[in-house]
Amino acid sequence: MPEQGQERKSKISASRKLMLKSLMVAKAKEELDQEVLDKEVDKQKYLMEKAPPLQTQTMSFTELQELCQELHAKIDLVDEERYDIEAKVLLNKREIKDLNIKVLDLRGKFKRPPLRRVRVSADAILRSLLGSKHKVSMDLRANLKSVKKEDTEKKRPVEDSDWRKNVEAMSGMEGRKKMFDAAKVSTQ
Repeated sequence: MPEQGQERKSKISASRKLMLKSLMVAKAKEELDQEVLDKEVDKQKYLMEKAPPLQTQTMSFTELQELCQELHAKIDLVDEERYDIEAKVLLNKREIKDLNIKVLDLRGKFKRPPLRRVRVSADAILRSLLGSKHKVSMDLRANLKSVKKEDTEKKRPVEDSDWRKNVEAMSGMEGRKKMFDAAKVSTQ
């Protein structure tokens, strides 16, 4: 027994395969041609049964009128049948389409339309979900982490407590005297 991993060598050579394929194609072509001829013969036979050739040369005027009326009546019947068949075909097509849609729905596979990006706020989403009666505002910033400000406050000098007091203290002659005395002390 040959192993499954190895490929089997074909017993027919490539030229033999090509010849067999060409014979098969030729045979299929002959059968198609014969089928077309058979259909044409069947069509002619059907037309001979349903519509035999008319011999109008020996008919009188009244006989021709009666023949025309009969032909019109037959044409009307054929048109009614054609209309009924077309209506059935349209109905069947609709049913097939509906059934195909049901099959696709059952499989869960359907064509998804291309989606566009739309900017919508959280409030608008909640309003659309809950309806216009519920007015809910959602503060998204409330849940953010807060930064501790203690570190920045410790680095500030203590003297900057209130700037208004410093301005009032420096105004007038007393303020200038303090500035002058501070300048003397720093130079010594």
